[in-house]
Amino acid sequence: MTFLWPELLWVLLLVPVIVGIYLLLLRRKQKLALRYASLSMVREAQSLGNRFRRHVPPLLFLCALTLMIVAIARPAAVVTLPSQHETIILAMDVSGSMRAVDVHPNRLTAAQEAARAFINDQPHNVRIGIVSFAGTAAVVQPPTENREDLLAAIDRFTLQRGTAVGSGILVALKTIFPEVEFDLGRTNPRINASDTGRGRPLGGRGADKGTGADKSGDKSADKDADKPVPPGSYQSAAIILLTDGQTTTGPDPVESAKMAADRGVRVYTVGIGTVAGEIIGAEGWSMRVRLDEEALKQIANVTRADYFYAGTATDLKKIYEGMNARMVLKKQQTEITALVVAAAALLATLAAGLSLVWFNRLL
Repeated sequence: MTFLWPELLWVLLLVPVIVGIYLLLLRRKQKLALRYASLSMVREAQSLGNRFRRHVPPLLFLCALTLMIVAIARPAAVVTLPSQHETIILAMDVSGSMRAVDVHPNRLTAAQEAARAFINDQPHNVRIGIVSFAGTAAVVQPPTENREDLLAAIDRFTLQRGTAVGSGILVALKTIFPEVEFDLGRTNPRINASDTGRGRPLGGRGADKGTGADKSGDKSADKDADKPVPPGSYQSAAIILLTDGQTTTGPDPVESAKMAADRGVRVYTVGIGTVAGEIIGAEGWSMRVRLDEEALKQIANVTRADYFYAGTATDLKKIYEGMNARMVLKKQQTEITALVVAAAALLATLAAGLSLVWFNRLL
């Protein structure tokens, strides 16, 4: 426990002074009782039960007073508190491999059902956005509180060729920070405009409204916006990435995750499909699709999030259900003055109550 105003703890020195005054009054009271009371009354007063009970209310009140003094110093402690994200972006794989049936009835349908359940479980004040990615990535539903629009967007998923996990992360990140221009120079291969979906450049709508020097001339503000923050420190938004395959095009997903980490955004990754994978084919071709767990684990680790594996539709639903508990709790230094004051008030009330019951007086 720490204190915001530790210099006020010196007031605790009054506690032993109060104890001394109490003992002095007790001794004086005993002398008066011996001088004026009858012998029977003295014996009754000095019985073990009464001797014990007479000190309980003052002791409780002393503890209450001590806690009140501690509260003056504004105590703080590291506690686990609800930390609800204002925005959650679901980045979902819609590549052709999602038609595999190793997850019943198939990977895409299982993912859609789990996403619907997740959306319905979220508080109504949480904004949810949906990004789909295959060979390209697109925002299929900007962040909204309208659950009907979100469910309709999930129903519109169509399978496409390719898997660009990195593009999915970047488009989701751009949805959270629409005013920020992300430097893609370190990605390999380099993403082009079409990789953001529907021909929209990664800067997206509102990119020309940023704080760059070309618009406002404020270079210092632009530099501050580019300064990395501790990974996982951004509490207002998070990304949940679901995929079943390996990256075949677009930016390196781990490099994309590092961009999210620089913004403090956690990217929770969910891998769907069996370990052995599944052979799928169409129009005379076939291929085995396997889950790249190592990359998904790296993405989660870089952003201080978690990786989950779903081998069945039931596993996937449980993962989304458990995601709520993992995302809404955090440990932080918090002032607990109110709790200390409440404990002091409870002790003071208990002391007064016992004194009234036992001795027909407050204290």
